[in-house]
Amino acid sequence: MTLQRWLGLGLATLLLAVFTLAAQAQNPGPKPTTVRIGVATGGVGAPPRTGGSTTGIVNAQGLLEKEFERDGIQVQWIFFKGAGPAVNEALVNRQLDFAWQGDLPSIVHRAGGVKTRIIAGSGVRNGLYLGVPPDSSITRLEDLKGKRVAVFKGTNLHLAAVRALAAKGIKESDLKLINLDTASAQAALATRDIDAAFGYVELFSLREKGAAKVVWSAAQDSYRFTRQTVLLVTDDFAQRQPQVVQRVVTTLVKAAKVYSDEQQRGELFAQWGQAELPERFWREDFVGQPLRVRLSPLLDPFLVARYKDAAAQAHALKLTRSQPEIDSWFDRRWLDAALKELKLEGYWHEYGADGELIGSKLAAAR
Repeated sequence: MTLQRWLGLGLATLLLAVFTLAAQAQNPGPKPTTVRIGVATGGVGAPPRTGGSTTGIVNAQGLLEKEFERDGIQVQWIFFKGAGPAVNEALVNRQLDFAWQGDLPSIVHRAGGVKTRIIAGSGVRNGLYLGVPPDSSITRLEDLKGKRVAVFKGTNLHLAAVRALAAKGIKESDLKLINLDTASAQAALATRDIDAAFGYVELFSLREKGAAKVVWSAAQDSYRFTRQTVLLVTDDFAQRQPQVVQRVVTTLVKAAKVYSDEQQRGELFAQWGQAELPERFWREDFVGQPLRVRLSPLLDPFLVARYKDAAAQAHALKLTRSQPEIDSWFDRRWLDAALKELKLEGYWHEYGADGELIGSKLAAAR
């Protein structure tokens, strides 16, 4: 065979490979019959509902069901009372395509070799509170030394609490950190079997009953102590169904845009009030915080930094055997495409790793 003929065959083979890959990109495979989405909370009602995030809005309004109805694709929402750790088990067993999950459990599954991609923020800068008995002398985090403190270990509450304690010079060994789920922590706090509990908006219920008081808020202290949740997709599903992933992300971004409008604040909390917690609790949780900040879908430097912090903390606390790489985990292609399609580039502000609005310090210096 002459060199010219060999090169010709090589070029033909290369072109065939290129055309094949292009065809696969345009036709990645048969559409799925079902899209399975895991939610790291038990929710309430039948079917279950949850509040506090754009994922909850998409679920409650059946937006994905409407999006995929014409294709005959069923959307299956699976709520897990075991929160993030239970979602991890389902991911390991290939029972989910997407997952709404907090930082720590998702870091655990990444460190364990489960392949996922973070594709959108959904519930960033979520609140963290400290509840104590109504007659307690505890008024700040520094008062927790030597105390019995409940936290739901393995969830994003855990690392956020440890991060806040560390900032005040408090190590886990300085107190007795007790692993209790949300309901158990509330019960233990009400019966004074513990001295304090880290929790979320559910602590407001105990306060209203006179069984506890809330003495500390992460949002009032520093955004660095807030909790982060995101929407993930399994690596396998992302490769097989990129167009479906795009439609899911675009639907989420549309919902985020609608409810980032301050005129929708009342409607937003009314919807969430039909889930686990009363509307008035959500109003209080969001006091002083723009909807455009809390409902941002952006995967900005702030969010990446929080995941890096969480990965380092999880490894230091021996919650993971290794410290996973974080940067490549954030896959922005679908979010960027949605923002461009919907003409929302620049609508949500980006925050830096320090929690400050990017460009704010420069503007102040001028």
